[in-house]
Amino acid sequence: MQFQWYPGHMTKAKRQMQEDIKLVDLVIELVDARIPVSSRNPDIDSLGKGKARLILLNKSDLADERKNEGWTEFFKKKGYYVVRMDARNKGSMKQVSAIIAEACKEKTERDLRRGIKNRPVRAMVVGIPNVGKSTFINTFAGKACAKTGNKPGVTKGKQWIRLNKNVELLDTPGILWPKFEDQSVGLRLALIGSIKDDILNIDELSLELIQILREEYPGVLKERYGMEEEGTPAEMLEKIALNRGCIKKGNEVDYAKAAALVLDEFRTGKLGKISLEKPEVEA
Repeated sequence: MQFQWYPGHMTKAKRQMQEDIKLVDLVIELVDARIPVSSRNPDIDSLGKGKARLILLNKSDLADERKNEGWTEFFKKKGYYVVRMDARNKGSMKQVSAIIAEACKEKTERDLRRGIKNRPVRAMVVGIPNVGKSTFINTFAGKACAKTGNKPGVTKGKQWIRLNKNVELLDTPGILWPKFEDQSVGLRLALIGSIKDDILNIDELSLELIQILREEYPGVLKERYGMEEEGTPAEMLEKIALNRGCIKKGNEVDYAKAAALVLDEFRTGKLGKISLEKPEVEA
């Protein structure tokens, strides 16, 4: 399969982010815990130089826990603060608040030495589309989300959202598109649903997923669909279709329905906690 990306918006997004990043103390970057490298844009590292950096491994509840631990160590070694989380879960936010305070401790102490007290940390949330930025902001802010207006000494027209008494968020969060020359990055993004399904060949995508699962998580398909993991991925998809009653008129196997089922059950965690990237390989 060939995956195409349309980076027309990327230049504008990058320029906007270059301007906005000057105003913040902290860059909060969301990635998908199942594919932490493929769901990043490498430009964020160069744009965020000199700023405190926090990586949120979102959807970690859907990812392999051992790999989550490996990725946490991988990013910490590179100098990032890291939190594993589910952006829909309010319980994750206490840990995020604590890490934000830790990441910006030097700034807070510097402010105190200058006689500046209680200035909130100013942050920006960045990430590629569909990694959960809006969900995170809404969960973190809760009902207390309110515009605090223009700040003195800050570029006019920039609006800040008070997330809590300690954190303000620039309300133009940076959105960058992933860059991929490597088609396997496109494949992983497609598998987790970050590329619109209607421009993809779902049948082929499900065959790629079946092959990955058979190699990396042997036994998962057998347990879920009650079938032996033998034969080609197409033969395995046929077994899944028969076991799940995916049959069209004329008693034909409905491969499309079975393919959509396998993909959906992977994305929603029904096949178990599965990661598509290994930290030791990326390291």
